[in-house]
Amino acid sequence: MDLFIKFLVAAVAASIPLLFGTVGEILCEKVGHLNLGVEGMMSIGACAGFMVGMQTDSFVLALLAAFAAGVVAALIYAVLTVTFLADQNVSGLTLTIFGIGLANFVGIYMLGHTENGTLKLPEGITAQMREIHIAGLSDIPVAGDLLFSYSPFVYLGIVLAVCAGLFFKKTKLGLNVQAIGHNPAAADAAGINVTRWKYLMILIGGGICGIGGAYCAMIINSGVWISNNVGGLGWIAVALVIFAKWNPWIAIGGSFVFGALRVLKYYMPPSIIKLPTAFYDMLPFLITAIILILSSISKKRDLNIPGSLGVNYFREER
Repeated sequence: MDLFIKFLVAAVAASIPLLFGTVGEILCEKVGHLNLGVEGMMSIGACAGFMVGMQTDSFVLALLAAFAAGVVAALIYAVLTVTFLADQNVSGLTLTIFGIGLANFVGIYMLGHTENGTLKLPEGITAQMREIHIAGLSDIPVAGDLLFSYSPFVYLGIVLAVCAGLFFKKTKLGLNVQAIGHNPAAADAAGINVTRWKYLMILIGGGICGIGGAYCAMIINSGVWISNNVGGLGWIAVALVIFAKWNPWIAIGGSFVFGALRVLKYYMPPSIIKLPTAFYDMLPFLITAIILILSSISKKRDLNIPGSLGVNYFREER
């Protein structure tokens, strides 16, 4: 039982970068833009958050830097696809290549200016990111471990997902945003500023992805900088959007499932089934591929998918 509780706690922790990436991509796709640059935005956010945290010893500043870096990266994509009507798939893939390359370049440059060849966050900021202890709640058996034993990133990610779900389902502005994604011409005719909302949602989504990248660099890698620290999680997040049916609330559960797959190799008793470690490393990506294949061959159109997803809106053609 104790091993199972530890597995659930580890699964929650492993799911958070996926949750940030998925929620950020949902915001982008809700206005009709398929951004395949999630991995790049997360990488840039990871680099900015880590480097600012290392220099300032402030978790808050690191968080803001990661968000700002994600926004700037998303701005590149938004200008290309919203203003210049560039192909969304090509722009997103280019952003991923650029983001990973830029993050690795900055990391290698900084490593070259250290005495011991290692970049590690100082103890001050590491202490700020440790699990939050809530007196009276964190000490509750089982429930304390499952609900009140995580870093600030975990609670922030869940709050963002819940707020995003409320925004889309319970507010007039959220309905307007979804109208843009389904039919931008009709939304434009109804007086909704399509371009403004496209930019706003793409930029906020990019910032959220940047925070997810910071989690990878600062928490998953134990505060030590390594190249390619996002490790393909951005691609899983893109598939999770489909798995979650473009619903931020479902994304919480979907991220947990994939987080559980990521840490399964550490908690699977050899006496039950013995498989190579590489199989467990492959499993999340295998499930991702299956989701994408099934979604592409499915004849039933999901009512939640934005109708204009992947199609640029040219106002003069409406």
